[in-house]
Amino acid sequence: MLDSSVVARMQKKFWKTKQVLIKATGKKEDEYVVASDADLDAKLEFFRSVQSTCTQLLKVIQRYQHRISSLSQEENELGLFLRFQGEHDHTRAGNMMNATSQALCTSAKKRLALGPPLQRLQQEVETFRRRAIADTLLTVERMERSRTEYRGALLWMKDASQELDPDTYKQLEKFRKIQSQVRGTKGQFDKLKNDVCQKVDMLGASRCNMLSHSLCTYQTTLLQFWEKTAHTMSSIHQDFQGHVSYQFTTLKALRDPLEQLTEKEEKEERDNVRKEKKRPPQDLDDE
Repeated sequence: MLDSSVVARMQKKFWKTKQVLIKATGKKEDEYVVASDADLDAKLEFFRSVQSTCTQLLKVIQRYQHRISSLSQEENELGLFLRFQGEHDHTRAGNMMNATSQALCTSAKKRLALGPPLQRLQQEVETFRRRAIADTLLTVERMERSRTEYRGALLWMKDASQELDPDTYKQLEKFRKIQSQVRGTKGQFDKLKNDVCQKVDMLGASRCNMLSHSLCTYQTTLLQFWEKTAHTMSSIHQDFQGHVSYQFTTLKALRDPLEQLTEKEEKEERDNVRKEKKRPPQDLDDE
């Protein structure tokens, strides 16, 4: 009895290992067995999408916060520069620079108000990833191990059925034990399969609730920032209407005056040669 139980355990491990190799090598499995898990595979694909997008979202939020901080710093420095220049310019241009510098510094400070909602969103997503996704992942891993055992038992039963002789009592008894093994593994797999489907559905709903709540605060703060900034910029635009605009000339490169003089002389010489060629020849006087 002991020997038969040891052999049975060894055979179970053998077929389980064979199923692992089939999955690892990508070998085609029974199409009916694969089709029976179509709903489960769809849930798993959605779970992996949630898992990867949450990680990507955390990276995007970190970069976004860094760039908001950098933009506010640059905007504030530009405002301070215009303020410094405006204090030394007592013309209308100085007044424009003073008003613009005040608007830029105010906009830079108000943009930093986007930080707290983004930090809150980052904390919510990180908590969701460490708790909800991690818990679902543990259930998925247990289910995958159970599915491997179940499919390995199916391979074992398929192999035994091909050599089954109904007239042989020992073979029939062995086949019945394998059937019992298949039913046991199927029961465990079905339970974990149902747990995974329920947890993935709850995971999707929880993510929607978490994002809608966190993004609502960020959206409100962002709209307030743009409304106040647009109002400030519009008032400056109205105050500056009627001012004479400046005409700026940009030097793209600095050249040596001697080089310019040389090119001018060469151009004049080419023009003279061209004129000489176009001049008609003079007729000779008759002797």
